[in-house]
Amino acid sequence: MPENHGARGTGLRPYGWMLVLAAAVLLVDQASKLWAVSALSDGRSITVIPGLIELRLLLNPGAAFSIGEGVTWVFTLTAAAAVAGILYAGRRLHSPAWTAVLGGLLGGATSHLLDRLFRPPAFARGHVVDFIGYGDLFVGNVADIALTLSCALLFLLTVRGVPLAPVAKES
Repeated sequence: MPENHGARGTGLRPYGWMLVLAAAVLLVDQASKLWAVSALSDGRSITVIPGLIELRLLLNPGAAFSIGEGVTWVFTLTAAAAVAGILYAGRRLHSPAWTAVLGGLLGGATSHLLDRLFRPPAFARGHVVDFIGYGDLFVGNVADIALTLSCALLFLLTVRGVPLAPVAKES
């Protein structure tokens, strides 16, 4: 009888599911940014929940809270290293929860990397498109949501001692 490495009999291994989730995050994030640039470039804003959530365009050259605006290239290299590291670590995936963590991190990091590489003002120095304003706190995007949720789940899995891959039994 063939061995089933997939989830729910689909034949897709955890690494494949990680890539599917990452692609979904990437597509939704990039599509929402395309919409934001076309709909909000004129300075317009859309109130979703008064005082809490507003859609407004911000081209962010820095990191969270626009930190490091003068060193955009560092964020490009950091995102590239994160993508490579996640792809490498993902080869050991066994747990569905860790699959979700790495898929969300990979999708968010890849989307930010693409912004840094291909958006103005220049290659490898592009600005990330942020458009979801959270009151007066900060402005983010869909990739940021995926990254934040993935980091929260990563923390919970780490605290609970859930391994990324099966732990080898000692003889």
